[in-house]
Amino acid sequence: MKKVITYGTYDLFHEGHYNLLKHAKELGDYLIVGVTTQHFDQMRGKMNVVDPILTRIENVRKTGFADEIIVEDHEGQKIEDIQNYDIDIFTVGSDWTGKFDYLNAYCEVRYLPRTPNISSTMIREHAKPILQIGVIGSGRMAPRFIDESRYVSGAYVGAVYNPMVESARAFQEKYQIEVQTEDFDQFVDSVDAVYIASPNETHYEYAKRVLQAGKHVLSEKPLAFTREKTMELYDLAHEKHAILMEGIRTAYAPSFQQLINIAKSGKIGEIRDVEATFTRIADERSRERTDAEFGGAFLEFAGYTMLPIFKIFGLDYEDVTIDSICDENGLDVYTKMQFRYKDGMATAKMGVGVKSEGNLVISGTKGYVLAPSPWWLTKKFDIRYEDASQVDHYDMNFMGDGLRYELAEFVSKINKSEKKDFKLTAEESIRMSDVVEKFMRQERGMK
Repeated sequence: MKKVITYGTYDLFHEGHYNLLKHAKELGDYLIVGVTTQHFDQMRGKMNVVDPILTRIENVRKTGFADEIIVEDHEGQKIEDIQNYDIDIFTVGSDWTGKFDYLNAYCEVRYLPRTPNISSTMIREHAKPILQIGVIGSGRMAPRFIDESRYVSGAYVGAVYNPMVESARAFQEKYQIEVQTEDFDQFVDSVDAVYIASPNETHYEYAKRVLQAGKHVLSEKPLAFTREKTMELYDLAHEKHAILMEGIRTAYAPSFQQLINIAKSGKIGEIRDVEATFTRIADERSRERTDAEFGGAFLEFAGYTMLPIFKIFGLDYEDVTIDSICDENGLDVYTKMQFRYKDGMATAKMGVGVKSEGNLVISGTKGYVLAPSPWWLTKKFDIRYEDASQVDHYDMNFMGDGLRYELAEFVSKINKSEKKDFKLTAEESIRMSDVVEKFMRQERGMK
């Protein structure tokens, strides 16, 4: 008898789950299905799980494909189960291709094709739909977004739009996701929400068209190059009862929120200075180093470096100055911003051709917060005091590259399960656009 085993969360059970179980059953004579506990899901970074485990087990049972259902609750259990149950084939969906190749040492590993355009009504009785998300652009961010979306329950990347035909075809072949290259309106109609991962200069127009269609928008930064256009997008989202979020992923990470909360708690006294640095040596062939009009250090990283400054000091700065070092084409390879507040000051440094120590330092009258690079993926930080022997260490669990936290917030807002808007507010996003506009006028000669 050929035994097959597969695992999953099976939250908000849908056609994709059903088809994977069906195909898994067809691989052998006896199918064992492992359903993960919520605790194990949290440990491995799965976000927004809705259904309790008994409901998820029952939904698997009702398909009739599982000969046996077990519970997965700890790391390393897959190898244990393969050995204990004398498994011949381990299988999961193709969106995990390569992830479980190490199990080939114990049995055959098969990756099954994903189901395109899944239904949100299959076998379940939930008011919350499976959100079909479309991605605009298929460059660097799109694959990372798709990878991270696997860890967010209630969301499914079902379509991609890219007018560049060759790039679109290659992307579709690799990720098995439908790619639209011609009819943008048809693409928007096919999804519930859109993630904009296209070049900076296209964000505003794409966001506007998607919002006009009444669909939700998560856009990479910056939303727009002027305050007026950014406000227009938020007003349009309000009018259409749609969610609009700017994708500065640090804002949505629980660890960064804890850092800000501790800093503002009075633990380091009155805060007088914030220094935020984000630099990397970008590939000289990359958009960041070749697009003199819409690339460069500021547009790549300014949103991240302004975030802790606005979170700590607020939006009412008295003055801001921006200075850049540019290459021969006029592209800023290194930019420094200085903010002046009534009772404090702040510095933001960013670079794509200059490398610096990427710390976040928040200085107060009793001590300071030090978050080492990469602070924008906040995993740890220290509180340090005048007495050098007194140091408070904070280490947090941070999964992936932060996109899953951002997407989980987006899904929660759409489902109205996250009602408060404090992680990155519209007012903060609009205020950032003031600084973007100043930079574009000063450094890029925008009229």
